[in-house]
Amino acid sequence: MEVKAKKSLGQHFLTDRNIAMKICSSLDAPLLPETLEIGCGMGILTQYLLQRDDTTIYGAEIDGESIEYLNEHFPEFRNRLWFTDFLKMDLGEKFPKGVNIIGNFPYNISSQIFFRIIEFRSLIPLCVGMVQKEVAQRIAEPPGSRTYGILSVLLQAWYDIEYLFTVSEGVFSPPPKVKSAVIRLRRNNREKLECDEALFIRVVKASFSQRRKMIRNSLVSYFPSLKGKDHPFFSKRAEDLSVDDFISLTNFISTSGA
Repeated sequence: MEVKAKKSLGQHFLTDRNIAMKICSSLDAPLLPETLEIGCGMGILTQYLLQRDDTTIYGAEIDGESIEYLNEHFPEFRNRLWFTDFLKMDLGEKFPKGVNIIGNFPYNISSQIFFRIIEFRSLIPLCVGMVQKEVAQRIAEPPGSRTYGILSVLLQAWYDIEYLFTVSEGVFSPPPKVKSAVIRLRRNNREKLECDEALFIRVVKASFSQRRKMIRNSLVSYFPSLKGKDHPFFSKRAEDLSVDDFISLTNFISTSGA
């Protein structure tokens, strides 16, 4: 049987085995003995992951047709393949000791996957993911770039990001309209931020709410206590601030009664 790619699930099945092997080898030194593949599809990554003896592979797949295909072609994987939505998984329950992440992430939920990874950052030391090229660039870009944004700051706060390689449209079925890219996230040494982490996330999101305006204008509507106050960063744009700058800004806002 063949699995029909479903537009509603953002499916574009990778067909190039060399690219698949390259993605799998990018999980070069699994930091934990268990790895979860998100969106196994027709198993083009799964087949190579199952050959590894340095990590045990699990799968999260939301498409029932794919589950049927994978069970038929990879019977040894059946007991470690879950018919579930990764975005609703409790990784703490499934992997209390932590888990590596890998996958060809569906374009329509790739950002949500990364926000989920941020949520479970204490359990996920390593992630290799293929996403839309512009999303990969946005995540990996340093401050000062026009594409640097909320996801860039939040991921870079807790992960070292590597843009590994670009993937052309022609190696997928059906071909997407844009190029893809593979990135690798490795958990950095920062155990906790030197600020209120929940407030930090609010500050980052508020700062980018009007990204072409000065930060002062973006923040005041979210934090009225800042009216009449001044800070060196208020005259900058959000894209110009580093993670450490946002930590400093968060501490300032915290002492301002936010």
